[in-house]
Amino acid sequence: MTDSVNQRVRLLAGRYEIGALIGRGGMADVRLGTDARLGRKVAIKLLKPALANDPAFRTRFRREAQDAAKMAHPTIVRIFDAGEETVLDPSGNEAQIPFIVMEYVDGRLLKDIIAEGPLPEHEAVRITGQILTALEYSHRAGVVHRDIKPGNIMIASNGQVKVMDFGIARAIAESSATIAETSSIVGTAQYFSPEQARGESVDARTDLYSTGVVLFEMLTGQAPFRGENPVAVAYQHVNQIPAPPSTLNHAISPSVDAVVEHSLSKDRFARFQSAAEFRDQLDGAGAGAPPVVRQVVPANDFNATLFGVNPTMTANSDAALRQLTIDQDARGSRTQQRPPVAWIWAGIALLLVIIITVVIWTITLPKDTGLDKGLSVKVPTLAGQSFDDASAALKKLTLTAVEQQVPSSTISPGAVISTTPAAGSSVGPHTDVTVTVSSGPAALNVPNVAGLSVEAATAQLKQVGLKVGTSTPEDSSTVPLGFVVESTPAAGTSAKSGDVITLMTSTGKVNIPSVVGQSGSDAGAALTALHIAYSVVPNPGCSGSKVSAQSVVGEQPQNASMSITVCTG
Repeated sequence: MTDSVNQRVRLLAGRYEIGALIGRGGMADVRLGTDARLGRKVAIKLLKPALANDPAFRTRFRREAQDAAKMAHPTIVRIFDAGEETVLDPSGNEAQIPFIVMEYVDGRLLKDIIAEGPLPEHEAVRITGQILTALEYSHRAGVVHRDIKPGNIMIASNGQVKVMDFGIARAIAESSATIAETSSIVGTAQYFSPEQARGESVDARTDLYSTGVVLFEMLTGQAPFRGENPVAVAYQHVNQIPAPPSTLNHAISPSVDAVVEHSLSKDRFARFQSAAEFRDQLDGAGAGAPPVVRQVVPANDFNATLFGVNPTMTANSDAALRQLTIDQDARGSRTQQRPPVAWIWAGIALLLVIIITVVIWTITLPKDTGLDKGLSVKVPTLAGQSFDDASAALKKLTLTAVEQQVPSSTISPGAVISTTPAAGSSVGPHTDVTVTVSSGPAALNVPNVAGLSVEAATAQLKQVGLKVGTSTPEDSSTVPLGFVVESTPAAGTSAKSGDVITLMTSTGKVNIPSVVGQSGSDAGAALTALHIAYSVVPNPGCSGSKVSAQSVVGEQPQNASMSITVCTG
């Protein structure tokens, strides 16, 4: 159903034109698009409608897309827009299609490059370094990717690395339960960190583990762990030590081997603690420097949130009880340092002011804008109205009408035919709505039907939208009996769809005019123009080369013969 629904969508949010399919994954299809408002090429990711059934997912999806859109870095694919489009599926039911509008990158996916074989060590180091630069930027912004894999990494035609889908993986992951319950992670189990496989909370070091898996795959052409199903692969991430890359590719140096091994440590506190540290170690290994052994240090306040709990804390029951006792003592001491009463009342007063302001704003909000129903507005039904009335109705909903006239033989001139987006579609405020208005029947040229039978001429005229009236007989020296001599209006003149055309049909006869008194040459030319065969009879009794008599005159059968008498005296 997804493909059929996606194919029915041609314009998103009133501005993004959908083009050819350029990628397909387990969670979404990616299509080439054009931002009609800014005139730039974009990539549009249409997520599966099944992901939008949960209202909580839509909320998380919108929030994470907005957070990801704030990140601007050369190594990160920018997100320009995101939302949901309401369409009708083949069964006539409404379906929600979440979409993401991204920067279009002219290049190839890293997974397609790896499919052609292992990369040279220096190229794998260069690509991984740029991936880690993107992660360093996102981690400083407090965003953990959660789904680093070759399918989310583009290599532009100029060699620039671009990482995709920041923040989107979080929205999908929080809407999923386990490996067995969701198909959205089947394709990414090879890049799971051990903590992901165990269902634990993840932090920035999860991205670093997944980057280590991607580096291993670039160096060897295959992932470190493979299995018959995602659960089997996840089990290996938790319990098995991967083989050094050099056992699969002998060209790998021992220094790079050691960096890969360090990045794939099962214990998140034993692996690299930041993207910058990983990149520095990898760059040194790529240049031939020996690896540096890092000492595990306690996490600071920043690491406590982005990188998990303090690694120096022991995990046994006694330690937990001691920590709980310390926490209780700390809470007890804090309760003795209560703020002054004046500050409490000031805070309560400020809260009341905010609540009253929000209530007043809600009451005074215009009810006909459609904004009190959410962040979107439904396009009203405008068919049959005039453009002025349709424009006024859209203006009340904070939408802008853009007129587009098209010919129509069934809709009265000036009446609205349809709108784009269609009536009932949900769009954002201030969206341009194209209003298609009838300009009346289309102007067309009358085709040339001379020489055709009445039936053939009638069919040809009806095919272009014209009607045929009563046929009128007309003499013709060349057109066979019953065939069309000409039409009224004549061929090549302008007419409107539905106009009536009169056909002149041949009587099979020719009207021979009187040529008596004309010179012999003029009379011959007139008869020849009518395709009449004639003979000349000389008359020596008169002079002047004039026609003195003719054998027949008036209506005669086609191909009739006659004689003319010409004075030769």
